[in-house]
Amino acid sequence: MIIFVFMNLHLQSMKKAIIIPLFLTVIAMTAAGQRADWEGGFPDGCTSVTAGRKATADGSVITSHTDDSHRTRSWMDIWPPMEHPRGSTTTMYKRVPDDSLVMPAYSHIPIGEIPQVRRTYGFVNTAYPCMNRHQLGIGESTFGGREELQSDSGLIDCQRLCRLMLERCTTAREAIRLAGDLTARYGWNDAGECLTIADKKEVWHLEIVGPGKGKVGSVWVAQRVPDDHVSVNANASRIMEIDPENPDEFMVSDNVYSVAEENGWWNRGEPFRFSYVYAPESRTSLAARRREWRVFDLLAPSLGLDPNAGDYPFSVRPDTLVTLQALTTVFADYYEGTPFDMTKDLTVCNEEGKCVISPLANPHMPYDMNKLLRINGGWGWRGERTIARWYTMYATIIQSRDWLPDEIGGVVWMAMDNVATSIYIPIYCSVTDLPESYKTPGRPNGYTTQSAWWAFNRLGTLTAQRWGDMRHDVRAVWDPWQEELYTGQEAFEQNALELHRKGKKKEAEQMLTGYTMEWGTRVVDRAWELGDFLWTKYDELF
Repeated sequence: MIIFVFMNLHLQSMKKAIIIPLFLTVIAMTAAGQRADWEGGFPDGCTSVTAGRKATADGSVITSHTDDSHRTRSWMDIWPPMEHPRGSTTTMYKRVPDDSLVMPAYSHIPIGEIPQVRRTYGFVNTAYPCMNRHQLGIGESTFGGREELQSDSGLIDCQRLCRLMLERCTTAREAIRLAGDLTARYGWNDAGECLTIADKKEVWHLEIVGPGKGKVGSVWVAQRVPDDHVSVNANASRIMEIDPENPDEFMVSDNVYSVAEENGWWNRGEPFRFSYVYAPESRTSLAARRREWRVFDLLAPSLGLDPNAGDYPFSVRPDTLVTLQALTTVFADYYEGTPFDMTKDLTVCNEEGKCVISPLANPHMPYDMNKLLRINGGWGWRGERTIARWYTMYATIIQSRDWLPDEIGGVVWMAMDNVATSIYIPIYCSVTDLPESYKTPGRPNGYTTQSAWWAFNRLGTLTAQRWGDMRHDVRAVWDPWQEELYTGQEAFEQNALELHRKGKKKEAEQMLTGYTMEWGTRVVDRAWELGDFLWTKYDELF
């Protein structure tokens, strides 16, 4: 059954936005369909960790993202800088679940157009566009917010906003101002989102919600992460008290107080905490809070934070300066060695008669297996919502570095699928191409050996079947390569820098592109080989 839906947008309020009819199935328009990546009433996708330049070992400003959704697209490509004729427009889309393909996915239905700018910057075009050629980087995490705030009368959703910011901005503050202007004019039509936005100097968390059903606009706040601090968003609103009179630390929408007051969520004279006013249910999610605790506990263990606390500081000073290696460890974490490790009670007696965790026990069990094994945890029968996840599509760690030219200073470290069984490769913000396997869709037509994502998804799924043994085989390959990439970064970039200094910018970009192409192809080929190796070595043992 198909229904015709006309978006109720008024040209005057849309400032000449062009409206397109929207066709959707009844199923896709249901509330459940719109929340396909939610679990147990809470958003269940994406963790972002951020770090200021004085909190990192090399002075990088860092943001990051795990795209924890096997509905989002697996492929990615590079969008070059473009020039557009006067009067051009750019199409906005509504993302809706699509179960008509071989595997669950999303369709992107055109719903309208907004004016295009004359020149747009090039960027790395992942499912959530993540970095442009001016070292502006973006991470993302959904926190939901009050359901009555979400409006279908706007044109801009999270993925489109990421693209617009990267196409048009060079700094985090500029991106936040643009987000406020565009969503005020054309409307935010998504659930509550946190975008973690980094440039060469600083990193901010932007939390944005809708204006209310049937309305056009947005409500938002942004808070800067102190230069010597790290922060995290893990599917819960994190910004509490705000100070609009301190623009160096906060930016806010003009209606942040009035919308709360009009809806009876806050009275003047009372303390105002954005998260509890606009997304109070998100703070009840232990699936989110446990990740907040774990990130801080891994990077600042001296704080001794309570893993069951209701709230944590917006940001903390790490015990030691943060490295790429440390962040890789954070994103591969599943609470091993803590009371929240879901494998700790899946024990057997070994040949020496000792009680040990079974090699078949794994922390990446689908929810149905949790029921079979009677797993229980902070999320009830769902166990614990760990940082590493079996349904991650891709993960990024994004560096912005002001002491290097933009072409070299901006780099997206990209891992496909579950970080715990994957490896990060560098994609410099100036590269002009990616290996064909990264550009090949992995879900619309099902399993294919042409897709980078499938290479790592197969490897991760297989490794989980006998986690206690297979993971060591996988890490024995990836860990030395990962260390080679991280420790060799400076020397490689020095060679590119020498070309750049000689005015050979195109040659430098070709060198960076070649490096990304080489490593991308190398790890994908090895992932296929590793999977074949595990099939053979552990035949009849899983």
